[in-house]
Amino acid sequence: MTSGEPAAVAIDVSHRATVLRPYELTLDKFLDHAAKWNPHAQVVTGGGRGEPAMRIDYAGLRGRANRLSAAFAALALGRGNRIATLAWNSQAHMECWYAAFGMGISCHTLNPRLNADQIVDMIAQAGDRLLAISPDLAELAERIVAASPGLRAVLVLDEPGGSAHPLPDCGAIPVWTMSDLLAQHGATATWGGTAEDEEAVLCFTSGTTGPPKGVAYSHRCNYLVTLALVQRDVLGLGADDSVLVAVPMFHANGWGLPLAGPATGAKLVLPCRHNDGASLAKLIRTEAVTLAVGVPTVWLGLIEHLEATGETLPTLRRILLGGSGVPQALIDRIEARLGVNVQTSWGMTELSPLGTVTAPGLPGRAAIAGRPPVGVDLRLTDANAVPLDRQRGHEGHLQVRGASAIARYSGQLSSATDPNGWFDTGDLATIDDDGNLAITGRAKDLIKSGGEWINPGEIEAIVGTLPGVSLVAVIGRADAKWSERPVIILEADASTASDDDVRQALDGRIPRWWMPDAIIRIDRMPLAGTGKIDKQALRRTFASTA
Repeated sequence: MTSGEPAAVAIDVSHRATVLRPYELTLDKFLDHAAKWNPHAQVVTGGGRGEPAMRIDYAGLRGRANRLSAAFAALALGRGNRIATLAWNSQAHMECWYAAFGMGISCHTLNPRLNADQIVDMIAQAGDRLLAISPDLAELAERIVAASPGLRAVLVLDEPGGSAHPLPDCGAIPVWTMSDLLAQHGATATWGGTAEDEEAVLCFTSGTTGPPKGVAYSHRCNYLVTLALVQRDVLGLGADDSVLVAVPMFHANGWGLPLAGPATGAKLVLPCRHNDGASLAKLIRTEAVTLAVGVPTVWLGLIEHLEATGETLPTLRRILLGGSGVPQALIDRIEARLGVNVQTSWGMTELSPLGTVTAPGLPGRAAIAGRPPVGVDLRLTDANAVPLDRQRGHEGHLQVRGASAIARYSGQLSSATDPNGWFDTGDLATIDDDGNLAITGRAKDLIKSGGEWINPGEIEAIVGTLPGVSLVAVIGRADAKWSERPVIILEADASTASDDDVRQALDGRIPRWWMPDAIIRIDRMPLAGTGKIDKQALRRTFASTA
């Protein structure tokens, strides 16, 4: 990046309403609703080992968020600006969201697990003016601020154990603690005046299949997604629920849970930076969690902790899995150990992110990802984007459209969809007679061996049913004769199925020429920042025969 004043980055407002409607579907209304009708329901931020949790009710959170809006205005932030959050799941992170929503500021969520150069590039693309950080990320923030001349201030959030971390040294850029900013500039602010079609959130894709791209969500988009999310056949949230949000808030809006909680009055339990099995078990037990939401690797850690300690979690009724393929063996292990119902799901950043969910009470099956809620439509096409004549029972390329589907990536002029609004997800899928979607693989993951295609997803689904298999991936390895040959990579321990067991499970269920050439066992599967298996990292390590 060059030094000096950066070029202004404007939010695309060409789609904004020119006249405000009587009741705009803006996201601040969820917290207004919670503060009025469920004022005593709590938001709890876990403190981890040796640190006390923080807790606040919705009325208190609404008050702090509203005062933070006034503080943002005192820092010369206003409608049409973007701020960035580099933070874990916490009360203070939620307060930043709603403070921005209430005054027409867009909130750009950043993934702390990315490197500084990637984050700097995203901040430059977004034109962010303030960076809000978790206290333990001060060192990363210093590197980011030094290379981001567009930033005007840094805000250090109030989080459990935060006082143990030094404030970042950002040179001439002012650094505020949240407490000091509220004390000096917090005041009652007027929320409203924002049109529902204006941008509320900017989130970048995970980059697991290519360079990260920005996806901007309007207030209306996320409002409608929230209404779909709380439906009975999706999450079915109610005011009597206590929800552990273990999916990061920087991962596609925390799958909408920081919005759905206030919308329904459900208690929200946020683990902050503590996603290890022991910390999650303590939170679930202490806060009487009924529903827990996150990627499979999180629940693997929880199960391993419970198996080692013998602890039980009697209040937990459901776990929602998403983010990557889930081995059936892991689902069976979770359900047997906890006595809960596992819901599987599929979504993507470009959908904000709700695509499909298996209904509560339906036995957890790794083979399906459920049905779409109202507002989401699916279809299958051939490789040339021509819709299949028969949509049920046949594999095709998955396309999606709906109220929450992306129209174009942030900063790009070209459309991300076809003329009828269909977005190509890059997934291969089937839809059964009951309308349940099953993701069978990624089109980019297909392995071409001897001129014929092999689908790794089908092999992974079979191997994932074997005892002891927690995480499995199939990639192509270079081959002098066949160009590519499949290899299986397992996260293995002493209980994992043997090589002979793996081959016997595949024999007769896949074409013989699909049989992988090797089975590679590793201690830990490499994961991307969102918890998905990082196949790019696996290819760098194992795709060459050299």
